[in-house]
Amino acid sequence: MPKVKLIEESGNEVTLQLDGIDRSYANAVRRFCISEVPSMAIDDVVILENSSVLYDEILAHRLGMVPIKTDLERYILPEKCDCGSPLGCHKCRVLLVLDASAQDKIKTVYSGDLVSEDRDIRPISETIPLIKLAPGQAVKLEAYARLGRGKEHAKWQPCSVASLTDGKTGDSFVLKVESAGSLPAREIVVKAVQILEEKLKEIQVSVGEK
Repeated sequence: MPKVKLIEESGNEVTLQLDGIDRSYANAVRRFCISEVPSMAIDDVVILENSSVLYDEILAHRLGMVPIKTDLERYILPEKCDCGSPLGCHKCRVLLVLDASAQDKIKTVYSGDLVSEDRDIRPISETIPLIKLAPGQAVKLEAYARLGRGKEHAKWQPCSVASLTDGKTGDSFVLKVESAGSLPAREIVVKAVQILEEKLKEIQVSVGEK
């Protein structure tokens, strides 16, 4: 009889003991935590002004790697949204605006300077450095965050660690998941199992039709 035991949960980490579960299934859950569970990340950036030393592309890449708080109940993947717009809508994307300038001294622009149209969808920390501006320099842009999966790009990986080690018996394993901050570690594991079950059901239906 398959059993799941919570060994430890603290902050953004959760450790589970999986008993009576096949290794392939346990490893699939681990892999899905990394590659299939959606999370928010900045994907499109419209640069309105950039007189800093960073090229637009580098700045956009840095923004994309900032972990963003995610709500999987209120937002859906763009490919599943009925808006049909490449720019997205309020159901599948969030707008964040950055408008910063340096006056008489060097200024460091942080993730906390990004203003989101949704107060719940924002960088997980306000102290992530984005860019330094010299006196007289400015940056103004619009950034659009959307849900994506880790298999598309690393910026959409919801966890920084997802490991599976052997337990005390042959059919026992220890799954450890450390969240990058966009989602709670527990939610990542639960969502990974749900997605895996959905895919297995799709395979059963497909096989049954042949």
